[in-house]
Amino acid sequence: MSLRTRLVLTLGVTLMLLWGLAAAWLMRDLYQQVETTLDQRLAQSARMVAGLMAQLPVDVWEQADHRALSIPPIEGLACQVHSPRGEIIARTHTDMDGILKAREPGHAYREEGGMTWRVFTYERDGLTITTADRMDERDLLMRNVLEVAVVPFVVALAGSLLALWAGVVRGLRPLDRLREALARRDPEALAPVVTHGVPSEIRPLVETLNQLLARIQQAIVREQHFTNDAAHELRTPLTAIKTHLQVAGRVEGEASRQALAQAEEGVARLSRTLDQLLMLARVEGRLHFEEGEASRADDVVELALRDASASDRARFTLPPAWPEARLAVPRELAITALRNLLDNALHHGSGEGPVEVSSRLDEAGEALTYRVRDHGPGVDDDQLEQLPRRFWRASRRQGSGLGLAIVAAIAERVGGRLAFSRPEGGGLEARLTLPLKQGLRPSESGAGTTGPGRKPARDQ
Repeated sequence: MSLRTRLVLTLGVTLMLLWGLAAAWLMRDLYQQVETTLDQRLAQSARMVAGLMAQLPVDVWEQADHRALSIPPIEGLACQVHSPRGEIIARTHTDMDGILKAREPGHAYREEGGMTWRVFTYERDGLTITTADRMDERDLLMRNVLEVAVVPFVVALAGSLLALWAGVVRGLRPLDRLREALARRDPEALAPVVTHGVPSEIRPLVETLNQLLARIQQAIVREQHFTNDAAHELRTPLTAIKTHLQVAGRVEGEASRQALAQAEEGVARLSRTLDQLLMLARVEGRLHFEEGEASRADDVVELALRDASASDRARFTLPPAWPEARLAVPRELAITALRNLLDNALHHGSGEGPVEVSSRLDEAGEALTYRVRDHGPGVDDDQLEQLPRRFWRASRRQGSGLGLAIVAAIAERVGGRLAFSRPEGGGLEARLTLPLKQGLRPSESGAGTTGPGRKPARDQ
């Protein structure tokens, strides 16, 4: 069922019910008012006859002693006057003694010959006046009144339904225009839908659609970037591997072994580049990362150090303890980000120089900052902002230029920050700030120390 039909049916049925109830209420009150008015007219007729009888001359009364006076009849209305002795002294009909017989004063219903009458009995100065209305005359009058009252109701209801239909059709016209605009759009068009002139009720729908189109456009752009990056970055190692394998096939001895070793190194570099490209695509693509175990600050450091080069483990300078804090970051992303910072410090620092790793909680206890510092040559001030750019290398012969780009993408995804600085004494310091889970005390978060006797520290 269409929205237009549903609205018309719902509003139309509601409108008819309300109009029907109002009409029934009005008809009931109208019927009671008409009946009361007719009863009052009947009583007023009796009083008027009583007044006229009191003004009759004496000779008329003398004639009434011999025979009953005749009152001109009115269609549907009868009247009869009784003397104090119960004798009929005046009447309109001679064949209605049973209906017009004097009884208790007031209104009553009487029936004779299959005809029902509304009777009113009135006493004054010893006279008893009885007036009567025929009910079929009353019913006819009531039907005429109801017809006069019902016809405007029916016309008004029909007009209201037509106005309702026209109003719904006109009110839903913006939806029709939106549907037509979407139908005319090119399938590859991802430009936002124009919201000018769109009613406020439909605007959230159009804005949500525009947000969806923007996300689709971003996904397509990321896919194009990934394709371009992969084609650009994989061409060189593949060419080098092919060249070394060709050389190994043409020479023998030590030269062949060196060529194979270089080809194997190229395969390893190609594998690392592919892994980093896929991780960058996952992070920028907003794919879901399973939370898994609690992302504790000390566990993240321990696992990142384990994933880093095992032979260089002795180069790391670590604090005696780590803060007991739980990161509001998927564990896999936190470990990957910190590991890339450690690898970058190992590869671009001085050959055997130490790599200092520390952490700091902010004053509000809402974020934790990991600091990784090497003692290498560092970079110039104007190059600090270029470090997170993908495929940017301080040295063209080292790395793929994706490690820090992945860290920056992770920080942006989780609402953190990545910053670089040149500390005194040379080298490069990277600061990765990650948000913490709120509302948990250290004992509730499951966080603990990394070794016996270690205590939480505010600044290590």
